[in-house]
Amino acid sequence: MPENRVNVRTFRKRKEQGEKIVMVTCYDATTAAACHAAGVDALLVGDSLAMTVLGYRNTLPLTMEEALHHTRAVRRGAPDAFVIFDMPFMSYQAGDDEALRNAGRALKEAGADAVKLEGGRELDGLISRLVDSGIPVMAHIGLLPQRIQTSGTYRITGRTPEAAAKLLEDARAVEAAGAFSVVLECMPADVGKMLSEALTIPTIGIGSGVHCDGQVQVLNDLLGLFEEFTPKHARRYAELGKLIRQALRAYADDVRNRNFPGPENSF
Repeated sequence: MPENRVNVRTFRKRKEQGEKIVMVTCYDATTAAACHAAGVDALLVGDSLAMTVLGYRNTLPLTMEEALHHTRAVRRGAPDAFVIFDMPFMSYQAGDDEALRNAGRALKEAGADAVKLEGGRELDGLISRLVDSGIPVMAHIGLLPQRIQTSGTYRITGRTPEAAAKLLEDARAVEAAGAFSVVLECMPADVGKMLSEALTIPTIGIGSGVHCDGQVQVLNDLLGLFEEFTPKHARRYAELGKLIRQALRAYADDVRNRNFPGPENSF
């Protein structure tokens, strides 16, 4: 193992030294290799792959087998990267024993370094059990996409003092349970700052302000591969969707006009 390979201790060290942590969702070997070569600290095989890659309308249909399949691909593409497995809906909610088996599969079968769970205080017992079993856990509080059916919509959390206090209770609970880090999704920037200052474990923000200890974004949003809309918390750094269409149109035109293949492409 390379001496500079990122691990759970790296996360804590980065926070202590005031160095920001960079995390990106990733779903295949090609983009995993690119992200790791670009210096991204951690690759999250997010359950967002249900929507970005598999075409589902939300994250709920994603299965363990689909998540494991894509995590194996990410591991093959970036053998030395720190890879986090996002536990799919109903892979950990039905009981601690099943959750432990599924989290274990993520490490044993897919080569993940850690797992991520959505939830706060209600998961502290499960987090403790996973950590005690040797499975690093990243927690996730705030907006919880896997609970879209009960919330009815994706919305900002922590807008009231009472809601912010609940987020702080959740954050402290998952920290006490042994989580090495916690994702803060879609909450006011001042709440993200408050939680980041209150915890000793790193916070990874998505739509929660610049004061979080790190940031995570969906790869397809960063690269312009998802074009229906750009979430407020995201910034497009490329317009690959447009470039891909242009390239494919040029290829199709060359084939139809008999400009491809040329002599240099023939044997």
